[in-house]
Amino acid sequence: MSRIGNKPVAVPKDVKIEVKDGEVFVEGPKGKLSRRLSDRVSVEVKEGILLVKRAADTKLDKSMHGLFRALIVNMIKGVTDGYTKELEIIGVGFKAAISGNKLNLALGFSHPVNVTIPEGIKIETPKPTQLVIKGIDKELIGKISTEIRAIYPPEPYKGKGIRFVGEHVKKKVGKAQATGK
Repeated sequence: MSRIGNKPVAVPKDVKIEVKDGEVFVEGPKGKLSRRLSDRVSVEVKEGILLVKRAADTKLDKSMHGLFRALIVNMIKGVTDGYTKELEIIGVGFKAAISGNKLNLALGFSHPVNVTIPEGIKIETPKPTQLVIKGIDKELIGKISTEIRAIYPPEPYKGKGIRFVGEHVKKKVGKAQATGK
């Protein structure tokens, strides 16, 4: 029995949810989101409460049940509050700047790295070494932030690179200290 999937979802008053042709549409004060539903689950909205139901009791149906309930909850939170991810850039001379719909990164390479900012995502640079990624789609924010981090992931010897705020990078001892000479 899916414990997460069976929980009813309370829909806030300023959010509209519509289910049509196997797709769920969520509209709120910050924007609109939609997601295609699996044919193994169905969604019902009654008097401000959303219920996700599954077709059968197979293992796959149970996993889809909990998954789609969690995805719909994330959509509701996105259109009401929005999501934020913060990245920090560590390294001498490393910096970021926004120009139009491009993020320009100077990361010590022989060339600047330009990342196109997708529709629906807003990136701010409060400091040249700090990035704040905002939007309503949790999945898209996670994807963009990991793509930016993958350009120069934190390295274990000096700690240089792009990391999430609060991420701990375990530093390794260098070659000279490891041999004991």
